Amino acid sequence: MSPEIDQYLVRNMPYYRTVADEVDLYEAAYSVRMPMMLKGPTGCGKTRFIEYMAWKLGKPLITVACNEDMTASDLVGRFLLDASGTRWQDGPLAIAARFGAICYLDEVVEARQDTTVVIHPLTDARRVLPLEKKGELVQAHPDFQIVISYNPGYQSLMKDLKQSTKQRFGALDFNYPAHDIETEIVAHETGVSVEIAGKLVSIAERARNLKGHGLDEGISTRMLIYAGSLITKGVEPLAACHMTLVRPITDDPDMRDALDAAVSTFF
Repeated sequence: MSPEIDQYLVRNMPYYRTVADEVDLYEAAYSVRMPMMLKGPTGCGKTRFIEYMAWKLGKPLITVACNEDMTASDLVGRFLLDASGTRWQDGPLAIAARFGAICYLDEVVEARQDTTVVIHPLTDARRVLPLEKKGELVQAHPDFQIVISYNPGYQSLMKDLKQSTKQRFGALDFNYPAHDIETEIVAHETGVSVEIAGKLVSIAERARNLKGHGLDEGISTRMLIYAGSLITKGVEPLAACHMTLVRPITDDPDMRDALDAAVSTFF
């Protein structure tokens, strides 16, 4: 494996708690190099899952955090000017296609639609990436796979994937785990007791019931891990919860009071 791609290997096993049959289904999809879409709310484990699968399969993982300013050149590459003149520099998608990495486009719906169109030739039988500025056609490496993550909760007419894009992917649905599994995850990741982890999960479950009733998003597993990490460091649980679970997700005084009351119920 070349040094250029070797840096993207996931060397240490990421902790991932299997919830259903998602690992087996993903392995089957990878065996036929099916492009995959991971759908689910923010902070529910989509990125950790793909890191775990890249480690399990022994494949390099190149992650791109998509945003509305991202251009097609940011993905495929561009000419750069240096002391010796102009040179071509591959973008992350081109590197993944050349060397056989998994390319993970995180929150792809944030990217402009004219940018996401560049992935189309890689997600059908052609498996090619045209570098139009360079006049090159990159044939995807046999190990190459493209994976996107997508939060259906943020769908709107302005920010949604085209059907012509969606139908190129297989999809796995992710959600926040069941109470006992999420408790296990929080306890493992933070070192708090199972009792405290369970209380944090119960707070999150109450907040998730408010989604669409004053909250755009519920409290994620990631946020619970932040709270547990602070508690492990000796921060008083009420203060840790206010800082990591309540203040980040709402500025509405009434909603904050409701969430603070939920925290006070358990701590």
